Amino acid sequence: MSYWLNLIGIFFFTISGAVAARDKKHYHDYFGVFFTGFLTAIGGGTLRDMMLGAYPISWLNDGNILITIFVAFIFTLFFKNYIVKLYRTLFLFDTVGVAIYTIVGVEKSLEMDVNPYAAVILGLVSAVFGGVIRDTLLNEIPLIFAKEIYATACIIGAIAYVFLHYFKLDNNIAEIVSISIIIIVRVSAVKYKLALPKFEFGNETKD
Repeated sequence: MSYWLNLIGIFFFTISGAVAARDKKHYHDYFGVFFTGFLTAIGGGTLRDMMLGAYPISWLNDGNILITIFVAFIFTLFFKNYIVKLYRTLFLFDTVGVAIYTIVGVEKSLEMDVNPYAAVILGLVSAVFGGVIRDTLLNEIPLIFAKEIYATACIIGAIAYVFLHYFKLDNNIAEIVSISIIIIVRVSAVKYKLALPKFEFGNETKD
């Protein structure tokens, strides 16, 4: 199931990047939209594989990943008028993407005998780095630095998966539960404006 989850996550991330690029006037050409979607989809997985020493990088070895990215791009082109009308479209696709990619990253890390703590970190890297690339390209503050809980949701879901994996729960159930936790935490954080305490230095003064 993890293989298909990976493709689904790539599909959602591609749409997330393409939709974000479409909102920028200087990215309205097809190549700019496709390229942003492409980098959003493969960025986190590429960094994860490099850190794991898993060569060749997944998208270089698996043509289905590139096909999925292309299909997602075509899907966005054909249904762009419907997609952009959805409430908080970028938030929707990004949330599902990070949830899936977090768990896929943790799974792959554990399969390569990485310690559980590092597996959680690599799951986070898998989930957020593509979005960091997307937002940086579009001259936006990356969502990982957003006021609402974002990376923390991924960490909570990753820890949940590690625990469920340790207790040998059926892997499909563990994936669904962990992904659901990330989505619920992220959506709840935005809906109820939940955030971690702001870090401040003691000598800060108000203007």
